Amino acid sequence: TLPRLHDLLGERVDLAQIRQLKVEDLLARDPVGLDYGPVRLFLKDKRVLVTGAGGSIGSELCRQVTAAGPASLVLLDRYENGLFQIHRELFDGNRGVALMPVVADITDARRLDQVFLSSRPEVVFHAAAHKHVPLMEASPSEAIKNNVRGTRLVAEAAVRAGVERFVLISTDKAVNPTSVMGASKRVAELIVESLGASGTTTRFAAVRFG
Repeated sequence: TLPRLHDLLGERVDLAQIRQLKVEDLLARDPVGLDYGPVRLFLKDKRVLVTGAGGSIGSELCRQVTAAGPASLVLLDRYENGLFQIHRELFDGNRGVALMPVVADITDARRLDQVFLSSRPEVVFHAAAHKHVPLMEASPSEAIKNNVRGTRLVAEAAVRAGVERFVLISTDKAVNPTSVMGASKRVAELIVESLGASGTTTRFAAVRFG
């Protein structure tokens, strides 16, 4: 960013006025801050599991969760490359958190039960999903299998394992969906909502990311 034009003309310029542009400079409002205190208290010393841990959203969740100081973090993904990278990154900067990378498919109910029963997570962030709209338009059955059935299986496994909190990472495309991907994520939200109203001790929530 540079000084205003009339400051330049009046030679009222200081080098300190020249600085790098920030995202906040583009907002037409004051930025909204996040109080990390309650988040840290929520995750501190908890056993946490993140699905889709090797993806763009899941990997950032893993970074944030690790910074909050959980007792353990299970990083679950079916694609080993992304999972390997985020595990290596967190392992190299480890703050004493027990990290457990797990290769697993969320549409495999038996494998999910094995993982949940062995790691006994208290908090689950479900970020695993097919997210690319054009690809899902071309392969709608895969969107349903992964985003709908996968979400149901993960959520049901969480209930059976006695998970305290389950958070579905959804999308703004689930609002009045016009695509297969958006519709599949909306159905996933309804599944989570239904399970949350079923009387289970697991508390369910969905957060739209967009």
